[in-house]
Amino acid sequence: MSVFRPEKLFGIIGHPLGHTMSPLLHNWGFTEHKIPAVYMAWPTEPEKVKSFMRTFRDLPISGASVTIPHKLSVMNYTDQLTERAESVGAVNTLFWRDDKIVGDNTDAAGVSEPLRPYSDHIHKALLIGAGGAARAAITGFKELGIKKIFITNRTKSKADELAEEFKISVVDWDNRGDQHYDLIVNSTSLGMSGKFVDINPMIMDNQDEHTVVFDLVYNPMETVFIREAKAKGCRAIHGIEMFIHQGLEQFRLWTGINVDEKKARELLLEHLRG
Repeated sequence: MSVFRPEKLFGIIGHPLGHTMSPLLHNWGFTEHKIPAVYMAWPTEPEKVKSFMRTFRDLPISGASVTIPHKLSVMNYTDQLTERAESVGAVNTLFWRDDKIVGDNTDAAGVSEPLRPYSDHIHKALLIGAGGAARAAITGFKELGIKKIFITNRTKSKADELAEEFKISVVDWDNRGDQHYDLIVNSTSLGMSGKFVDINPMIMDNQDEHTVVFDLVYNPMETVFIREAKAKGCRAIHGIEMFIHQGLEQFRLWTGINVDEKKARELLLEHLRG
């Protein structure tokens, strides 16, 4: 019996990582294209990021995905950043180029591509959250030409910092439901499987069928935010779309191969429903 021996090692760092579908997506991609590689989950507490990056260099690891809460801190341990990562101000992808660790960001594409069919009707957007994913979302909004961008966050100082950096407006957390928006994007962990699963990050009183909601949380697929938005008649985009687009761009960066988007979506939806 032949034994599979991977030639390249990839993985994801974050904390916690119990919900991640990245190993499923990338290992499937490796199998589909007969690439001798394996992708693993590496739960990494914040204080251990420096140690992980040392391991990244020593093994070496061929590439990695970076998720909450390391998208900002990991930047301190890269050798260079792509223009996309510099624009977003956060890193979600690591790879090697000429013996240097490069930090990139595929999250902006993960936000903008699912919204593109609606972009002509989106003039006023609210972003919930002020972490690394929020930075990517703002970049994605600007790529789509959205002019009026508002941000809200439980810790207002963090929203203020992003608002100043990206020249957008702040809405107080307690007042986030007071206005109508064409688009609302949740970039927080509220609604994610676990202790936050029953929390809706948005107050939906003033939203209607003219509102597009996009929850970047993908597990569970039908978050409380999505459910309540649908009940109000809003058009809903599930977090799986963000995950697919950013993940396939990572796979392309690592392998040079464009994976079949339809097949990838079927794989992930089957997993979520199962």
